[in-house]
Amino acid sequence: MEARFMQKSHDVVERARRGDPAAFRQLVEQHEGLVRSTVAGMLGDTAEADDVAQEVFIRFYKALKDFRGDSQVGTYLSRIAINLSINELKRRQRKNRWLSVIQKGADATGVEDTSMDPARQDMQDTLRKALQVLDTEFRAVVVLRLIDGYSVKETAEILGLPQGTVASRLARGQQKLREILKKWL
Repeated sequence: MEARFMQKSHDVVERARRGDPAAFRQLVEQHEGLVRSTVAGMLGDTAEADDVAQEVFIRFYKALKDFRGDSQVGTYLSRIAINLSINELKRRQRKNRWLSVIQKGADATGVEDTSMDPARQDMQDTLRKALQVLDTEFRAVVVLRLIDGYSVKETAEILGLPQGTVASRLARGQQKLREILKKWL
């Protein structure tokens, strides 16, 4: 069954390479949920996340001729999604540094931030916010393993890391999430 699926997927990729818009649309529809969940796990549900998810497919379209099929399309798209999400996180950090210089450390509003108050949010929203607090290296592993359901081996392949590193980052990421949630809940 899996070999037949792989062959069918390969055929769709080949048709998309030859310029068949229906084949590329099929690939997008088939993998859109995975890409969106990966990006949302890394960035949260934001307008930037939607932009990054769209950019994943744009990059994939441009790179179709270079896609060798060594990995599944979903794995390839997940790698692009993680890379673009990390780039967006770095862009946010630069922007936040710049804004903090402008504000000169002053509290611009004087109003207490209640956005992290879990009593006002459902559990899923709280978990998403907790994920955003994790360092990027842990967040990428947690999203791929626990949200997207990739195996340790697949996660290692996507991130270009040894399997042992993936396992240790997952354990440390889960511990950090527990600590964050314990404070909030």
